[in-house]
Amino acid sequence: MEKEFAEQMKQSLFNLKKEIIDTLIANNEDFRAIVEGLDPKDFADIASDDIDRKMLETIGSKDMKRMKLIDSAITRIEQGKYGLCMKCGKKIPRERLEAIPYALMCIECQSADERRNR
Repeated sequence: MEKEFAEQMKQSLFNLKKEIIDTLIANNEDFRAIVEGLDPKDFADIASDDIDRKMLETIGSKDMKRMKLIDSAITRIEQGKYGLCMKCGKKIPRERLEAIPYALMCIECQSADERRNR
């Protein structure tokens, strides 16, 4: 994976994470109090801080799943494994990663997985 593209996707992932946190802050008084009670930090640090346990109580399961996928994608970027299908190992098309930066599988494997889970 091109280093420049990986860095671009990493920034996109951090932006998605920030959007989820911003939505939580806007929609949930308890979460806002948690975040405001912390020292000023980067949102990426906030999400990985010790508020994870408190966040689990506040965040919806859909957003929680997205946060985990985002964190996993950031880790794969840092390990140099980003953009490879977790199932078949093939390169995930750039267009798919631009649409879903935290995609774990190529379209073929994802489709097969969804058919199997129906």
